[in-house]
Amino acid sequence: MRRGTDPIVARLSRRNDPSESMDADAARSRVGRPEKVLSVARSRKRQGVAMPKAEWRGRALAESDEVMLVEGNVYFPRESIRFEHLKESPTKTTCTWKGEAHYYTVVVEGEENPDAAWYYPDPKPAAEQIRGYVSFWRGVKVRD
Repeated sequence: MRRGTDPIVARLSRRNDPSESMDADAARSRVGRPEKVLSVARSRKRQGVAMPKAEWRGRALAESDEVMLVEGNVYFPRESIRFEHLKESPTKTTCTWKGEAHYYTVVVEGEENPDAAWYYPDPKPAAEQIRGYVSFWRGVKVRD
């Protein structure tokens, strides 16, 4: 597969605000197909292609071959997260179809990136597939 046509690479650069909302039908059509994204990520690993990885200030925050893409954001499974670089934030936002997002501040060598990661601890039914997944933004680079 040529790099320019890779669906994961093509969508990694389009990142959205996690609190951005959409109607429920559109949400189901976006979230309802995570198995397609998962199979693409796994096949890339078998081909010897690097797995998606989240980095900030040169430190890996997450890396997995089982990511999900939702509204252009890459969600990493909880077990792939390096929690030594995250601390709970009091910030919470609400998405009409995903539910209440909770945030982490990313910390690398004493430098903080407030609210640069988010997750949905109790997502609404339309977004149940992202339970246990974490996504990043605010300068965190997600690359393959």
